Amino acid sequence: MLNGLWLSFFLVAAISALAQWLVGGNAGIFAAMVESIFAMAKLSVEVMVLLFGTLTLWLGFLKIAEQAGIVEWLAKVLGPLFARLMPEVPPGHPALGLITMNFAANGLGLDNAATPIGLKAMRALQELNPSSTTASNAQILFLVLNASSLTLLPVTIFMYRAQQGAPDPTMVFLPILLATSVSTLVGLLSVAVMQRLRLWDPVVLAYLIPGALLLGCFMAFLGTLSAAALASLSSILGNLTLFGIIILFLVIGALRRVKVYETFVEGAKEGFDVAKNLLPYLVAMLCAVGVLRASGALELALDGIRHAVEWMGMDTRFVEGLPTALVKPFSGSAARAMLIETMQTHGVDSFPALVAATIQGSTETTFYVLAVYFGAVGIQRVRHAVGCALLAELSGVIAAIFVCYWFFA
Repeated sequence: MLNGLWLSFFLVAAISALAQWLVGGNAGIFAAMVESIFAMAKLSVEVMVLLFGTLTLWLGFLKIAEQAGIVEWLAKVLGPLFARLMPEVPPGHPALGLITMNFAANGLGLDNAATPIGLKAMRALQELNPSSTTASNAQILFLVLNASSLTLLPVTIFMYRAQQGAPDPTMVFLPILLATSVSTLVGLLSVAVMQRLRLWDPVVLAYLIPGALLLGCFMAFLGTLSAAALASLSSILGNLTLFGIIILFLVIGALRRVKVYETFVEGAKEGFDVAKNLLPYLVAMLCAVGVLRASGALELALDGIRHAVEWMGMDTRFVEGLPTALVKPFSGSAARAMLIETMQTHGVDSFPALVAATIQGSTETTFYVLAVYFGAVGIQRVRHAVGCALLAELSGVIAAIFVCYWFFA
């Protein structure tokens, strides 16, 4: 899938460049494309420097949380809920702890770190699966919730914005939180309908109702604020939450007599191993996206979408942020490259860049997650997983656009 997507970027760019040269007489298009390749290769290295630090930092803190028993405590707290949503998983099964760790990594925006944990969780669920080739209900629910992007603290988005010079990298904290809440809720409800899960079970309602009421009250409060106040509140909450989690992990770790420094270093080494493998993928995708933009093909596609949006009488400012949404279901690295390229082209705090950042933080690489997670355990019949995951993805994109107009328009 990624081979075809990456190759298509270059082939479409080549066709577009030939058309501009032969029809439009633009002989300089090829020089622009070659210049873009080298510029994007340089940008990839610059982005990787900060990405090394970010992944190393957060996997170090996540290791402290694991050693301090925070992850185990979360597994116990969520145990009654999982027992209703995944009734085929026995209480105390190792899969529940791995699922919790995966959700914790996703919640912190560490999608690259969440993947290996998620693969372990999928293998643990496969041990309970009566079929070797057909996805179980628990596996589908786990995958769809992953595909719905459970991002509560998108630190990698903050990192990309900081690297591009954003004065306030956390400004998109609340928009992403709201949009990802929509995508996750839609993913859960769609699976519940397909699997006939009893969401009205008293235990399930005890988990869902307080969260829904809190989110509803919070959104009602946000509705009373001006756009400037919304952006300011997003910044304050983003930074406060970020630092608060760090202090929480350290304090609980110290109280549990965890050697926080040694544990942090141990986890940071894992982060370094994860990060160092990302540079080739980042170079490959950023260069392909740069060529696509320089050839004029991407702008041509966006013009078509823009005309359709204008014909419907809608505002078109969000269209420039859509490239991230268009490739996100197929490739996280391609979407990441589109986001960075949008920031470079339009400005890190431009409306299209804010839309792209919010979409990146509230959606997931649906087809990639399906291929990797199910492929790792030999699942061939995915049943309703694709439909539910894509519905969650679409709802996340739509929610991201609406929330950005609410906060930043």
